[in-house]
Amino acid sequence: MTNNTPIRVGIAGLGRSGWGIHARLLDPLRDMFQVVAVVDDDPVRREEAVERFDCMAYENYAELLADKAVELIVVALPSFLHAERSIQALEAGKHVVCEKPMATSLEDADRMVAAAESTGNVLAVFQNRRYDHDFVKIQEIIASGVLGRIVQISMTESKFGRRWDWQTLKQYGGGSLNNTGPHYLDQALQLYGEGQPEIVFCHLDRTLTLGDADDHVKLVFKGEDRPTLDIEMSSACAYPYEKWNIMGTQGGLHGSTRELHWKTFDPNQLTPRVLDTAPTPDRGYNRDEIPWQEFSWTIDESDAPGEPGFYLDLYETIRNGAPLVITPQSVRRVIWLQETCHALSPV
Repeated sequence: MTNNTPIRVGIAGLGRSGWGIHARLLDPLRDMFQVVAVVDDDPVRREEAVERFDCMAYENYAELLADKAVELIVVALPSFLHAERSIQALEAGKHVVCEKPMATSLEDADRMVAAAESTGNVLAVFQNRRYDHDFVKIQEIIASGVLGRIVQISMTESKFGRRWDWQTLKQYGGGSLNNTGPHYLDQALQLYGEGQPEIVFCHLDRTLTLGDADDHVKLVFKGEDRPTLDIEMSSACAYPYEKWNIMGTQGGLHGSTRELHWKTFDPNQLTPRVLDTAPTPDRGYNRDEIPWQEFSWTIDESDAPGEPGFYLDLYETIRNGAPLVITPQSVRRVIWLQETCHALSPV
């Protein structure tokens, strides 16, 4: 029998993520999700949640775990707590949404996967960027084959600025690789395909941060018959690049989260050529007249659900038994990449 009642949610942590992202996304989905409890150290934040959701508000996590009304716990606590608090929730009989990063070590990620498998409860890692409008469109373009074989995908998330909050400290699992990285590593791995890639290069640096963790990341990985992925995330970039630059054997794509441009051609329309080692008539380089076709897209054209898609899909999984779209096993590769990079280039 189909259960159409709202999933009863407890939010652990009412900071930028728990309040500014998860509460914001859940609020307009009240026919599917009902926030029935929160936990936070700050009494002002607790009062704010009670006013907004008419929910229970707890001072410690154990009280939230003990609340039998809660079906799903959103773990939006500092990164170093994600693994332990998610496992505790799973073992308490709750489904879990875990904020990124899934964990700060591969060992902890594996413990989380094992806990979900042994309890039979849902563990969904909030890799919400899989739902980004630009990412969905890029997947569509690549899958169409119009760019030919994808040779390289470059992704950039850079700016110039300092940070001095808890996410700049190693003791809390901070740093750009752990905080910004999960979004872009996850997207990159989805475009890479199945399997574990070979890391060609990884460099972490401290530039403008006031903490002791990295704020400049350069990572390149590849695999046999796979594109090369070139990822850059920096806080020391005064002239930021666009997010996307994709190279293919039949064209390419560039753009941002809001606007994409690509051009492609039909190889059958090229003038037939054969290898020729004789001197060129004009002493110049070979040149083709390529019959480019150019295209563009803006976010206004998207019919993808965007961020809410994560919770729309999760509802179908919990209530109607649909397959979990973002499995913890798929996110495990992100943690492997992060851990390997930290080992290759310690800060």
